[in-house]
Amino acid sequence: MNTFGRIFRLTSFGESHGKGIGGIIDGCPAGLEIDPGFIQNELNRRKPGQSKITTQRMEPDSVEFLSGIFEGKTQGTPIAFIIWNKDQESKDYDELKNIFRPSHADYTYTQKYGTRDHRGGGRSSARETIARVVAGSIAKLFLKQSGIEINAYVSQVGEIKLSKLNQDLNFSKTEESIVRCPDVETAKKMIARIEEAGRNHDTVGGIISCIAKRIPVGLGEPVFGKLHADLGSAMLGINAVKGFEYGSGFEGTKLSGSQHNDIFIKTEKGVQTKTNNSGGIQGGISNGEDIYFNVAFKPIATLLKEQQTINKDNEEVVINPKGRHDPCVLPRAVPIVEAMAALVLVDHILLSKINRL
Repeated sequence: MNTFGRIFRLTSFGESHGKGIGGIIDGCPAGLEIDPGFIQNELNRRKPGQSKITTQRMEPDSVEFLSGIFEGKTQGTPIAFIIWNKDQESKDYDELKNIFRPSHADYTYTQKYGTRDHRGGGRSSARETIARVVAGSIAKLFLKQSGIEINAYVSQVGEIKLSKLNQDLNFSKTEESIVRCPDVETAKKMIARIEEAGRNHDTVGGIISCIAKRIPVGLGEPVFGKLHADLGSAMLGINAVKGFEYGSGFEGTKLSGSQHNDIFIKTEKGVQTKTNNSGGIQGGISNGEDIYFNVAFKPIATLLKEQQTINKDNEEVVINPKGRHDPCVLPRAVPIVEAMAALVLVDHILLSKINRL
């Protein structure tokens, strides 16, 4: 299961401390103009070493396209690409070769396959998500043709929560903050919370919110392949994600039906809804309103402090990991959430064209 999507498909490959991470994008329509600067900027938003609150592994994360693009445009053929690893320090993981780290994939991976690459988590490392960002950036370029815009941002770190609604936020300010929160005062508190976790050799989790605007009506399927189900699958497939909710989500359970229903109204733009508790999706199909959702990320499992665990011989041991790790995954995960949302939306746009043939 290294392939995501049905028509617009990404197959990724590579390990955290291998030679590189790459992928093949199949199903991308021909004639799409590729903007290398835009793609590199998306990678820069995800790459390590970008600020004082992220891991200090220094990777250029420059993508090299091997096929599928000629004279700056897609050819309708498979797009192959690779990002070479430059700054891996595998020796930091030598002591963990036979040890199962708490809350990691070490134990489950070994039980499933009978082997594992212990260097930085191997295939289960979040470094794999760089391939998703490359594919997602091309998906974003496709969506831009229709004016579709996707904005994700950090809305909560630990107990610190952004109180403003997404319609009251200026998303142009998201990238002005190293924590990628568009509200200046809340961002300061979030940064302080992440720094506190780092000083204590600990980690902290939180929530990334995402909103997609100008979505056409009719994306998604009524039974299997519901749009919100595919978005949920995409988000839950990101490393460290523990939860997904769209629209009113869990808070909506506190409302009565008369409070929760989105009343249809006639406007100059056509049919719209008075409220948007549905999160832009009804019956698994987009209704033309903004799609918005939240993605919950756990505190990163790698702590630079002593923890008790067991090794492959079922012996109790104490570990004190080394290496360079994020105290909080959220700032670097924002472009990953956007990328996965873009992949889902492009896939459903292409599927909807087939349904109408």
